[in-house]
Amino acid sequence: MATSSQISNHRLAPFRIDPWLSERPWGFDDLRPWFDIVAGGTPIGEVWLTGDQSVVATGPHTGKTLAALFEEAHEALLGPDAPSPASPLLIKVIFAKEKLSVQVHPDDAMAQKYGDPRGKTECWYTLSAGTGAAVALGLKPSTTLEQVEKEIHNGTLESSLNIVPVETGDMIFVDAGTVHAIWPGAILLETQQNCDITYRMFDYGRPRELHVEKSLEALKFETRAGKIKPLELADRSVLIDVEYFRVERVPVFGIRTSENLRWSTERNCLQYLFAADGSGRLVSEEFGALDLSTRSVVCVPAASPEFVLEDLGGLDLIRITPNWPERAR
Repeated sequence: MATSSQISNHRLAPFRIDPWLSERPWGFDDLRPWFDIVAGGTPIGEVWLTGDQSVVATGPHTGKTLAALFEEAHEALLGPDAPSPASPLLIKVIFAKEKLSVQVHPDDAMAQKYGDPRGKTECWYTLSAGTGAAVALGLKPSTTLEQVEKEIHNGTLESSLNIVPVETGDMIFVDAGTVHAIWPGAILLETQQNCDITYRMFDYGRPRELHVEKSLEALKFETRAGKIKPLELADRSVLIDVEYFRVERVPVFGIRTSENLRWSTERNCLQYLFAADGSGRLVSEEFGALDLSTRSVVCVPAASPEFVLEDLGGLDLIRITPNWPERAR
């Protein structure tokens, strides 16, 4: 088996990833037509596109988990400037049939205080939203810590939440420390730090553990959470560009155009390409062709050969890259 240093000295071709299914009591039994997935028992609430448990589906590393591949080939995947060899981003599609718990995530400092490597700042891109779709985002003005604690215990915390309506195409930033919840009616593409720490404050009577003490420690009354207006550039829409991640919507014009070739490798770092709709194909003289089917994700390593992206029909392309501090704009 090749070592990380051996792999990093060679090109590492893009590859497709098989998702990992996360069972949640608030999820759906049937994810069609978004994914051809029917639950066998417990509902599925999240489809992890880039989780550590997700499996490489194409190429010479087929069958390996992403966690194993990052351990083996982190420089080829991330580039030489990455501050950590670990997989930096967890990308999910969230399906909420019922209200999620009211929750909060720790920032890096608090996570590290309790022995975890990183906290959880995230964002939600709204793939679809029905009439009345909304999320809870932050606390109402003048809410106090004592009030939050009291409302957790008497089951009325929802009355202090700031409710934000969402529409298809909205991008919502949820920085660590923001009290939040997702309500039914929207399907969300979530990009987050690769961390699954959640402190539940209120769970609508479900028999799951609450984390009252840590949630009160983690919450922040002033955060930057909210809807983000896209930055429209000549060749793409930057949906969000903050610490930890950058999410773009990139139009693909026709087949084998030079414009598509240029953006494919411009940042010299890991990229994930997600087909929110339609389908495409990556074509390269070095690795041949790789299909990007509807709702699938392709990992483009920093050491990827150049390629051209073809639109095979209706491709709505979302590109997600990690941000190191010096890259965030």
